[in-house]
Amino acid sequence: MPAIDPTLAVGGSEWSIGAIGGLGTEGAAAPAGGAEGWQFGGLLADQVGKLAALQEDAATASRDLASGTATDPAATVMTIERARLSMQLAAQIRTKGVEALQEIFHTSV
Repeated sequence: MPAIDPTLAVGGSEWSIGAIGGLGTEGAAAPAGGAEGWQFGGLLADQVGKLAALQEDAATASRDLASGTATDPAATVMTIERARLSMQLAAQIRTKGVEALQEIFHTSV
């Protein structure tokens, strides 16, 4: 079965989608400690930090557009839309995670 390329491009590099935390994009191998070396909490914290940075970039771009200092309105809209889509994705992942935990808790053993 062929590997799925995590760097899909739609209309150019502007819309490229990378793997979570850059894992898998450079053919990275597992850490020396094996599979147990991957830390879910660290990965999650890193992605939440990136989401916060996207939100801050969108807020700055919005302020620049409102004050008239933005040089490229199209880039501003792209920044805001990227932040909006990232937040929607994070909310969907959270919802699916909560549903999965509820299903685990309701499973009788």
